[in-house]
Amino acid sequence: MKHSIELRTAAFAAALVFALAVSGLAQEAEPGLPHGVSDPPQATLVNVPSVPGTLFIPKSSVAQPPQPGKLAAHTNVQIYVPAGIKPDEAPPFPGSGFETPASLACHYGLVTEPLGISPNCNPNLTTVNPTGGKDTIAIVDAYDDPEAPSDLAYFSAQFGIPFSVSQFQVVWANTLDSSCSFSGVGVDNTGGWEIEESLDIEWSHAMAPGATIYLVEACSNYNYDFQQAVLVANNLVQCGQTEIDPSTLALGTCPKVTGKGEVSMSWGEGEFTGENTTNCASVGPYENPLDDGCFEAKDVVYFASSGDGPGVLYPSVSPKVVSAGGTSNRRNPSTFDWIAEAAWVDGGGGQSTIEKEPSYQKTYLASTVCATWRCVPDLSFDSDPITGVYVYDTFPIDYTSYYTWWVVGGTSVAAPSLAGIVNNAGRFAASTDAELTTIYKNQGVTTDFTDITAGFCGFYMGFSAVTGWDPCTGVGVVNGHAGK
Repeated sequence: MKHSIELRTAAFAAALVFALAVSGLAQEAEPGLPHGVSDPPQATLVNVPSVPGTLFIPKSSVAQPPQPGKLAAHTNVQIYVPAGIKPDEAPPFPGSGFETPASLACHYGLVTEPLGISPNCNPNLTTVNPTGGKDTIAIVDAYDDPEAPSDLAYFSAQFGIPFSVSQFQVVWANTLDSSCSFSGVGVDNTGGWEIEESLDIEWSHAMAPGATIYLVEACSNYNYDFQQAVLVANNLVQCGQTEIDPSTLALGTCPKVTGKGEVSMSWGEGEFTGENTTNCASVGPYENPLDDGCFEAKDVVYFASSGDGPGVLYPSVSPKVVSAGGTSNRRNPSTFDWIAEAAWVDGGGGQSTIEKEPSYQKTYLASTVCATWRCVPDLSFDSDPITGVYVYDTFPIDYTSYYTWWVVGGTSVAAPSLAGIVNNAGRFAASTDAELTTIYKNQGVTTDFTDITAGFCGFYMGFSAVTGWDPCTGVGVVNGHAGK
């Protein structure tokens, strides 16, 4: 769905005028000092460049209240709209330091930058992208993104990432046991799930440009449809086929496992009774449970976002899924050179009330850390929208916004990016349990992982990033491809 540059520019101008008006009202309403109290001494003014803007959370990222028999997941996307950037302007935007595939690959040790080019992984100077990756990454999301192939191609061309149309395919999970069956998968008219899908395919491809990417689209964001989409994703990773009967839409399984790879799920919901069962049985439309048994396919490693707020989300909290948490990057506001990395205050994390502590945490964490229950996240990645990543998406969001390039954050960035990094590492564990055992075993190896020890998160900011595992960042962030 393409819109004219004039329309996008007009929409942006209107939004900017509104933001300035709100800012002006806020300044007028600010109370002065009480009578008789002198003004404080004025500090010396310092000219510090800034990129003012607006934080925007799409409707798809708002948690839905539970309904009887219908559990719904939400995206974990937050969007930062910097003021003064034209919608049709290509990144890196002049005067800003938002993250590119090359800048984060540089920071996380995934590439070797030429000496003297950008020692601080500056987004405006760093140009070396990851190479490598193979086999399959399946992205599971809800609703259809009709612009997905062209958006991925444009994103790749902008940043110089190799891309072939043979590497990417959109797959509808409209099985006999889904809610849409023969009718096909419809769009999310608010555009929230579409930008989620653009983010997921673009950043998984950026981290593993040699892998085949499948975008598996569920009929809705309800559990019964996600269950079918995950099972289709399992088949695509294992044998490159959906195993959906074209005449009946009955969903089968791979007759022989020949492939391997990752499944990324950037969505989540609160914990619920039955999540820790291992049935994953199809009993008919509107009745299919999503549970831990859906994440047991051989030679498949699963990733899910830990959430953009205090507490834990499912499926991220499943012991059979790598829980992808969030960090915040710190850059010099004038030069955009690297300073440090800290926990993101809105990153999800904590302890399950349903899932038991898995063996990899029981073995490699102190006995008092998880205390018999599964704790998350496991591993983290830049997710703060104020230090967000560039995403190209041309589907209108919430009916009014017609931008093409967006600055996106939320732990929805972490899941597909980490899936791509693990794919590129090339080890291809036989299960998520095996993958997480390797991660926790190597957590103290500084050439494999960087421990994040600054920042806070959780309810009342009650959790701290500390040495070793913590509920803000897990074991920390990746440092290169080894040890994954």
